[in-house]
Amino acid sequence: MEILNVLWQLEPATVRQIHEHLTRTKQAQYTTTLKQLQVMTEKGLVVRDESERSHVYRAAVPRNQVQRQMTTHLIDRVFGGSARGMLMEALGAKNVSKKDLAELRQMIDDFEKGTKSQKSQKGTRR
Repeated sequence: MEILNVLWQLEPATVRQIHEHLTRTKQAQYTTTLKQLQVMTEKGLVVRDESERSHVYRAAVPRNQVQRQMTTHLIDRVFGGSARGMLMEALGAKNVSKKDLAELRQMIDDFEKGTKSQKSQKGTRR
């Protein structure tokens, strides 16, 4: 995830650029960064441009897609499939500002409106 976060921020980037960015916050070996990028390329998470002397990498998947997949995985494995349980734990884990709570309320309202309008659209297609 750290490598993907760097790529989403710097994209495109060489191994050296990615490695330098990673070592700002933790110790890592250059060869480890290179190996991780090779594995991620094989798995289709990143793409490598070999046209230059230094290989250039890009994320192959958008951030929101990875976040959605990881959130679904987390909800299923840690919270027994309960989005409510995950949200309650997330709200209790850190102090949440009134502004953040207002934004969450608005997002829930918007989600409910979208869900209702999708249901009514499905009902009119019959």
